[in-house]
Amino acid sequence: MSLSIGRFEARYAALPEGFFAALPPTPVAAPRLIAFNESLAAELGLSVGGLSAEALAGLFAGNDIPEGALPIAVAYAGHQFGSFVPQLGDGRAILLGEVRDQSGRLRDIAFKGSGRTPYSRGGDGRAALGPVLREYIVSEAMYALGVPTTRALAAVLTGERVLREQGPLPGAVFTRVAASHLRVGTFQFFAAREDQDALRALLMFAIERHEPTARDAENPALAFLKGAIERQAQLIARWMGLGFVHGVMNTDNMTISGETIDYGPCAFMEAYDPATVFSSIDQFGRYAYGRQAAIAQWNLARLAEALLPLIDHDEESAVKLASEAISGFAHLYHKAYDETFRAKLGLLKKEDDDADLVASVLLRMQQKQSDFTLTFRAFADAVEPNGDSALRHLMGDDDIADQLIERWRVRLLREEGSSSDLKARIKAANPKRIPRNHRIEEAIQAAVRSDDFEPFHQLHRALQHPYQDDPAFAAYETPAAPDERVRVTFCGT
Repeated sequence: MSLSIGRFEARYAALPEGFFAALPPTPVAAPRLIAFNESLAAELGLSVGGLSAEALAGLFAGNDIPEGALPIAVAYAGHQFGSFVPQLGDGRAILLGEVRDQSGRLRDIAFKGSGRTPYSRGGDGRAALGPVLREYIVSEAMYALGVPTTRALAAVLTGERVLREQGPLPGAVFTRVAASHLRVGTFQFFAAREDQDALRALLMFAIERHEPTARDAENPALAFLKGAIERQAQLIARWMGLGFVHGVMNTDNMTISGETIDYGPCAFMEAYDPATVFSSIDQFGRYAYGRQAAIAQWNLARLAEALLPLIDHDEESAVKLASEAISGFAHLYHKAYDETFRAKLGLLKKEDDDADLVASVLLRMQQKQSDFTLTFRAFADAVEPNGDSALRHLMGDDDIADQLIERWRVRLLREEGSSSDLKARIKAANPKRIPRNHRIEEAIQAAVRSDDFEPFHQLHRALQHPYQDDPAFAAYETPAAPDERVRVTFCGT
């Protein structure tokens, strides 16, 4: 059955053989709608207003294919925890196609948990309910926080169980919207096969989608690489400014578009510590909070390696040009990082000692295990002469804290604006609410154990305007109590 809900295009499916496998999603037994993102659907120009909840459930479970969609599973490779796997691909995902949103941008629409594909590698191709809810909550929270991210369009129960280590669990399908699903690993797939024709076709597709100015550049491949480097530098700096830990920064989880993708074992740090790791499979801290920039640069170096034949026919020249581009990541990242953290302290003008001030604040937070989100938000109230009680409580009410807060206040005097202006500026850079791990887990457990989705919906609502003070959502601002702490997160496979 086909439903006409919008004009789908099949641009990726028009690429040469070997880029994908064409196949439909596997139908499910009894789809039931959990959530549908009406505002995003409107942004995408989808005509779903007249559809019932049952019809939406069938559509976003994959039982009914939208008119014009051409479902495919996409091939890609990737370095997973540093080890190269030459073929990964969409083992449980199906790309329906592309739609042009109200701004004229092409956007991918894809299912996760939609059944086996040729890339499933023995897996069942399905998704458990917990990871689907986590991705819906966190991806939409990231969007509200202003971070480039894939989006959540829908979540649907399948009416079937999936077998995982914990036993049988409710199955679900997640619908993801992305600027594209091109990854570093997509380029690695064809580079590993030394298929330069396919690599060139992929590059032209990616340039058209994400770096159109590179078409007319003297060296399109190099211009494209530099664009990807800049986008990732900006993205990682935003993650750092929110205490976000992705958890599994494999090259197949790094997009060319600069959007955050794949929220499996992700988490937001509470007590500040650069060594923070949540992922159950990251035994050696490869993807710790403080290592994310270094890993991003490492991943981008793998993209550069894949592009070498297209950068220059002379290998030595290609390596030199690519290496120079990769070396530029550090400058771009540190510039974005400095801007991010200066803004968190209300500082717009750049002064020589600002980096040291930021480092001193973070060191103190680490020593006192201060909550990352609450501490930076408390700087807003501390603009007022008698408004620093919360900040002192978080950073330690002693001479060291006194001196650090006074140093910051003296620096703030050299910024333009009234106290209310500075306070508003700091609030705009520091969220009041983040998706705290224990709240996500609470929502997941209520849904999995009791079929109760109200905690999920309430958490989602609380995170829609994270920078605003709202007494109705005060409970979602509180860090986890010792017995509520979620110290380990898990991939959704």
